[in-house]
Amino acid sequence: MKKLAAFLVLALAALTLVACGGGDDDTTTTATSGGGTENNAGTSGGGAEKAGGAGGATSATLSFEADPDGALAYTTTSATAKAGKVEVLFDNPQSLTHDVAIESSGGEEVGATELITDGSDSTTVELEPGSYTFYCSVPGHREAGMEGTLTVK
Repeated sequence: MKKLAAFLVLALAALTLVACGGGDDDTTTTATSGGGTENNAGTSGGGAEKAGGAGGATSATLSFEADPDGALAYTTTSATAKAGKVEVLFDNPQSLTHDVAIESSGGEEVGATELITDGSDSTTVELEPGSYTFYCSVPGHREAGMEGTLTVK
């Protein structure tokens, strides 16, 4: 229940920031294990910090949202996180099915949320330092531009 409440707060914060944002389509969000979210591009597509602790706690939480205006795009195109367990939160306000899949630089899918319409999902992935691509796995969506870069430090 606490996870759901935390997710809803993050989703509301992301929606608020998106609603207040300008026309900048190249958004960068950074989640770090030392002190919150750093926004590198003026508007935020989401992202939050969870403190690491005992019991395999998540080192970072990244939030992604499908474009609320119906475009084949995410509201963020790049993000940065610390290596370790990373929780990926995805909100899709569209009636069109989307997900967030994460691919290593070698082309291997290392994690993905469920395909959803008009809802939210999350997954946790173990990420090593490096460059990853996040994308929508629905045929044609990635090719239409529904992807971005995730840098793990």
